[in-house]
Amino acid sequence: MPDDAAPFHPAPAWLAEAVFYQIYPQSFADSDGDGIGDLGGIAERLDHLAWLGVNTVWINPCFASPFRDAGYDVSDYLRIAPRYGTTNDLAELVDLAGRRGIRILLDLVAGHTSDAHPWFRAAVDDPGDHRYIWTGEGVPEGFVASPGSRPGGYLPNFFDSQPALNFGYARTRPDEPWRQPVDAAGPRANRAALREIMDHWLRLGVSGFRVDMAASLVKDDPGRRATAALWTELRHWIDGAHPQAVLLAEWGDPEVSVPAGFHTDFFLQFGGPANGLAMRSLWSNGAGTTDDAWDPLDCFFDASGHGSPRPFVRAWRQAAAALGDTGFIALPTANHDFSRLNCGPRTAEQLPAAFVFQLTWPTLPAIYYGDEIGMRYVPGLPDTEGSVLGPRYNRAGSRTPMQWDDGPGAGFSSAAEDRFYLPLDPSPDRPSVAAQRADTTSLLHLVRRLVALRRSTAALGHRSPVEVVHEGHPFVYVRGGRFLVVVNPGRSASGWPAGASASRIAGARPVEVDGVRISADGAVVEADGFGHGIFVLPG
Repeated sequence: MPDDAAPFHPAPAWLAEAVFYQIYPQSFADSDGDGIGDLGGIAERLDHLAWLGVNTVWINPCFASPFRDAGYDVSDYLRIAPRYGTTNDLAELVDLAGRRGIRILLDLVAGHTSDAHPWFRAAVDDPGDHRYIWTGEGVPEGFVASPGSRPGGYLPNFFDSQPALNFGYARTRPDEPWRQPVDAAGPRANRAALREIMDHWLRLGVSGFRVDMAASLVKDDPGRRATAALWTELRHWIDGAHPQAVLLAEWGDPEVSVPAGFHTDFFLQFGGPANGLAMRSLWSNGAGTTDDAWDPLDCFFDASGHGSPRPFVRAWRQAAAALGDTGFIALPTANHDFSRLNCGPRTAEQLPAAFVFQLTWPTLPAIYYGDEIGMRYVPGLPDTEGSVLGPRYNRAGSRTPMQWDDGPGAGFSSAAEDRFYLPLDPSPDRPSVAAQRADTTSLLHLVRRLVALRRSTAALGHRSPVEVVHEGHPFVYVRGGRFLVVVNPGRSASGWPAGASASRIAGARPVEVDGVRISADGAVVEADGFGHGIFVLPG
């Protein structure tokens, strides 16, 4: 790969204003009555997204797949999985979304394919094929025995059914000949294939990609330097060929991924030296998806009040300072691999404060489908398309069908419920879009107002400064020198003596407030349990 130190083009202007919405397609809306969501269903529900105010939709993988890992095992990158529709359906979705001011991003599985991919089926019988990582003889630890006539074994990237594509090794060894350098023929062919795949869908009109396991490409890569160089090469290609397109990383370490070439990276439940502490310190309450390797912690958004915003603020400050104006950090409410906000002991009454924080902090917000109505993580579901990763880590609980109304099938599908991709939340009081649309005091209406406020107010945007004035309960900060935000995630009331800040906040005007009061002289800010408030400062 060339050592290209040329600067990247600036990110497209639209990205700074993005409010992401993640759709797990098999669970969002079913248009053909087979019990599985599809692209037609997304198209039919675009008016909900436009009403909510989100402007950038990321769709989990929708390419052809045997679905041993819910579509993250691709068998054809250039064909839509039949259960979701056709390429024409995607083109129509992109067009219909564009008319509503919504951009569509696809999910690119860059580091591996399905073992059903034609590339792999050819490789299992061809020792001269270097599309994947194969041993010549024997099956070392971590490899899987060849299923064909080719001797040796292949390296999986996640499940055994997901063979790793060969992007080379950063460190080669004579006694391990499968460790090809990054400029060998196989790695070069795979880099070219990534460009071809991205170009194909970008020409159809999508606005970019979220890249799965983006840090995993080059193997034995200390500091991910060779992997970063690969993405730098691809970013320069994107800048020239598709300058309005963006790359979002599933890396979880913006300080590495953004300088490598990604426009945005997420704070995730994993990644970086602290293994995802920034996000987990906010949301991870020990229920739902729980990895035994995670250090125990009291998350900030917990009714006990034992958590602190400090781990998140510290991580954000460090990453934001490292990035400057070169890229963005995105903060999701949840994702398809991690618990929803409404999980375990966290209840619906606690969610408004979480959304006030997420939609006023200087990160790009990402709303996971259904979180806008407080859909619940559903425990105890069967392993579905590889959803179970450990004894306390079943991703299915965050992937249940969208709850559109209170009618049969919750409006998700006309199929019998025993044919649904996953069971509906069985709770008799499960929330729905229709019920919350009819109630202006609902979480859905609050989220809509917050999205509108963020999109219409530069002081609440990603580039506007933040000043933390109280790093505790309540959490208090000022955005853009103009907006005071107060969040109390605990069930107990809390207060903050403003001290020297009293004259600054006296007379602050409420914009979106529930359970927060500022004394007339500005000396004391009081927040009820789960209280939250956004105020305009005087002057």
